[in-house]
Amino acid sequence: MSEKIPATVITGFLGAGKTSLIRHLIENAEGRKLAFIINEFGDLGVDGELLKGCGNENCTEEDIVELANGCICCTVADDFLPTIQKILSREDRPDHIIVETSGLALPKPLIRAFGWPEVRTQVTVDGVVTVIDGPAYRDGLFAANPDAVQAQREADEMLDHDSPLEELFDDQINCADMIIFNKADLLADAELSSATAGLKDRLRPQVKMLQTSHGKLDARVLLGLGAAAEDDLDARPSVHDDADDHEHDDFDSFVLEVGEITSPDNLITKLEKAIAAEGILRVKGFLTVKDKDMRLVLQGVGSRLQHYFDREWAADEARISKLVIIGEHDMDQAAITNMILG
Repeated sequence: MSEKIPATVITGFLGAGKTSLIRHLIENAEGRKLAFIINEFGDLGVDGELLKGCGNENCTEEDIVELANGCICCTVADDFLPTIQKILSREDRPDHIIVETSGLALPKPLIRAFGWPEVRTQVTVDGVVTVIDGPAYRDGLFAANPDAVQAQREADEMLDHDSPLEELFDDQINCADMIIFNKADLLADAELSSATAGLKDRLRPQVKMLQTSHGKLDARVLLGLGAAAEDDLDARPSVHDDADDHEHDDFDSFVLEVGEITSPDNLITKLEKAIAAEGILRVKGFLTVKDKDMRLVLQGVGSRLQHYFDREWAADEARISKLVIIGEHDMDQAAITNMILG
């Protein structure tokens, strides 16, 4: 009880590969007993369900706690504190705690919560790991130009030129102890060199960056950073440092009842059109396919969609067909619904 339990916070934007990284960690835990706190934006707990279904002894339902339909950085008192206390009260306490934030969460308020008296005597933040979608970063989707933004601001103080996505991205990399540049296999060598060089210029000097594909990273590299992040918050700047609170009104999500589908390819085609028309940021869910006994998993970030059968439906299990749609606050939910279901 005298030795603090290390906790790793895994953050990163929607679809960057956080769940893939955690699944690989579960499968290569090297005897460590792990506990997981999984936070999602949206009502359908896809990430937690995928982890529970990995079929590994290091991945029991008792060891995975889901905090769905909320943002962990906004609900630390109501959700995070009771959850971490429940984990700490177990007789078989874990060797390491993994916290996966939602793609829309600010990491710094969560790290600050580890400094609360109820927690800091028993847990330390071993490290903050930020997962980045390599192709998205190459395309400049989440990379801000601070000088240009500041010049526009000075030209017209009545305008707010900060993109919510850029603010989130900045906070996630500024708080990191390690950067995982994921999906490196999707980039040509020249693209990879250029993208990672530009990113290194934005990082704190002590932050390490690794390139991965499919989130495959040795547990000995990911765990054991010894950062004690809760003790050096001032070294992790945030655009929200001067704000008393923050909201996620810039984003919204809804669950779409799709029903049994006959053709995954047909659904993909409709989704691609809806994504292009309405700027959907993220889609994920489980689907029932006609005449198939396997559950279909569908996940996508931007225009990149993937789907696969992960397991058979259980005999007593309701065969759901639902998708979580995540986008900016002004997305047209009715139009999206009509495009996908029509």
